[in-house]
Amino acid sequence: MKRLAAVLAAALPGLALAEATTWNIDTAHTQTGFSVRHLVIATVKGDFGKTTGSVVYDEKDPSKSSVEATIDVTTLSTRIADRDAHLKSPDFLDAAKHPTIAFKSTKVEKAGDGKLRVAGNLTMRGVTKPAVLEVEGPTGEVKGARGEIRRGFSARTTVNRMDWGVAWSKAVEAGPVVGNEVKVEIEGELVKK
Repeated sequence: MKRLAAVLAAALPGLALAEATTWNIDTAHTQTGFSVRHLVIATVKGDFGKTTGSVVYDEKDPSKSSVEATIDVTTLSTRIADRDAHLKSPDFLDAAKHPTIAFKSTKVEKAGDGKLRVAGNLTMRGVTKPAVLEVEGPTGEVKGARGEIRRGFSARTTVNRMDWGVAWSKAVEAGPVVGNEVKVEIEGELVKK
């Protein structure tokens, strides 16, 4: 019995490390950006000022991990007030009726050294469709200025805005005013809960 107790005592710290840990997205150190082609000749970029959510991360078995994130559409900025108002209007994201974009993972898997592929459901304008985030990280743990434990990550995806009913555009001589393919990039930090 003493031997069993000694084995269990020795194994418990290792078992604790193998458990999933909850991390909160640090809004102050997370930026969600997007880019889309304009008139077929240039790329317009913008960002959302507030992204919240949490990550349950199991370093030993990433398949036991999960992600939930919410983007505040009302914080959208391209640094051009008229364009921002148009993007928040019913022509595009309809921020008054749909003030958030949400992502909830359905599957997390390793995608190489230090990389994850996170599949899930993306809800935008009240429409939910599958999307996949290609993630670099999370990084190793570091201690922040106040003693909190942090990790960093980068996530990217490309979506066709038409799939979510974001269908406004006009055709001009060069082609569509707004491209259908939207690239989304999230650079962020997680804080251990």
